[in-house]
Amino acid sequence: MAMPSPSYTITLRVEAPATQRATSEIVHEIAAAGGSVMGVDIAQSHADTIVVDVTCDTVDAEHGERIVAALDALDGVRVLKMSDSTFLMHLGGKISVTPKVPLKTRRDLSRAYTPGVARVCLAIADRPEDARRLTIKRNTVAVVTDGTAVLGLGDIGPQAAMPVMEGKAALFKQFADVDAWPIALDTTDTEEIIRTVKAIAPGFGGVNLEDISAPRCFEIEKRLREELDIPVFHDDQHGTAIVVLAALINALKVVGKKIEDVRIAVSGVGAAGSAIIRLLLAQGARDIIGFDRHGALTSESAHGDENRAWIVEHTNPSGFTGTLKEGLVGADVFVGVSAGNILTGPDVATMNDGAIVFALANPTPEVDPIAAGETAAVVATGRSDYPNQINNVLAFPGLFRGLLDAGATLITDEMLRVAAVAISSVVSEDELNPAFIIPGVFDSRVAEAVADAVRTEGLKEVSVAEHRAEDAEHLAQHLGRALQPGVHPGAVPAVAR
Repeated sequence: MAMPSPSYTITLRVEAPATQRATSEIVHEIAAAGGSVMGVDIAQSHADTIVVDVTCDTVDAEHGERIVAALDALDGVRVLKMSDSTFLMHLGGKISVTPKVPLKTRRDLSRAYTPGVARVCLAIADRPEDARRLTIKRNTVAVVTDGTAVLGLGDIGPQAAMPVMEGKAALFKQFADVDAWPIALDTTDTEEIIRTVKAIAPGFGGVNLEDISAPRCFEIEKRLREELDIPVFHDDQHGTAIVVLAALINALKVVGKKIEDVRIAVSGVGAAGSAIIRLLLAQGARDIIGFDRHGALTSESAHGDENRAWIVEHTNPSGFTGTLKEGLVGADVFVGVSAGNILTGPDVATMNDGAIVFALANPTPEVDPIAAGETAAVVATGRSDYPNQINNVLAFPGLFRGLLDAGATLITDEMLRVAAVAISSVVSEDELNPAFIIPGVFDSRVAEAVADAVRTEGLKEVSVAEHRAEDAEHLAQHLGRALQPGVHPGAVPAVAR
């Protein structure tokens, strides 16, 4: 049964008789209708009437209407207005731009803007790499979407996707002090999205692709990674994968198993599922079977899809060809990123002892968490009202903090892996238990741990890249000298050959 949620908090302005019992009757009626009263405030008081503001959590929008009707049915009671707290939070948007420097005097203005700013522009023109040092590029991320795969809402378009992108930008700032800006593109054309992101890239230190439908998201991310010199990250793929791996590392500790020894069934082989499979393999998993709605992925189910072909090539070592329910028999781990209510408690009971179930479909998990918990040792979901929430906010803020600090130009699988290990390490051995395998989203240690791990790995990559650049420069110098008039090509030093 659905429970009242802060996502559906309403405030009712109610007029009632000025009696001792009036407010108590209002609260009682709301509770009887299934609402959860959070506060009651007297807004106005008159000789014969009072006006009270009652704040309560409801199940959904229709539930709020039912509560209004119940109050209106009371003698002498009238609901004057209903306000939705979620909509109020979004009025005018959730983020803004704030100057970091004072602009109070003419001297301030002459440095921040004309004429002083011209000197900085010319310095960057002479040395483009200084843009990271002298502009917001060093701490700014573009959150890019076309609105085709938003949360559990699907293709709702770029304008409707903006509240989610604004929320993402707010999370970047809150958890890692990264300045992120939502970019909603009014196109679903793969090439146009790539061209547009490349065109705006000079102003950003990284790109977070968000809520772009598969399979286009694979090509967009791949091409942008190849063609840009800043890190490009598709959170729906890799953010989910990082947190799943982090949770699985600790869940396996709880049940006393090793990742290289377990059989893992993954339901859903789209953006999130494919990235999860890749990262689990990078961590050492050996026996993974991917399932779509038709059953286990085999060579016959690839159908020319490059992403599915890769999964087929690297998973299902036993060549299993059955359904998800059949594949669950004897499995140690289930990871679901597909659809709600496709499994039952008895299905989970066919798994090995010490089973781990990650049912991450939102808002309805693949299997009821309570039913799964009757036989599974560890259960996680994507919901905030059950233990062990798999939430991407544990990953992406700290990841980009580390990438930006390192001046990274790309994202490697090893960066994703160390980010997952860092998240898992925040949960100490003393804290670890079946109901606590992953830190909470407000744990301030998480972003710092992820940033430190990614920064260290990122600096390794930057160092390697710099050495390669130096080698290339030396090579060019040697070649230049070797091909000058009067010098025989055979005299080229060994390093240049």
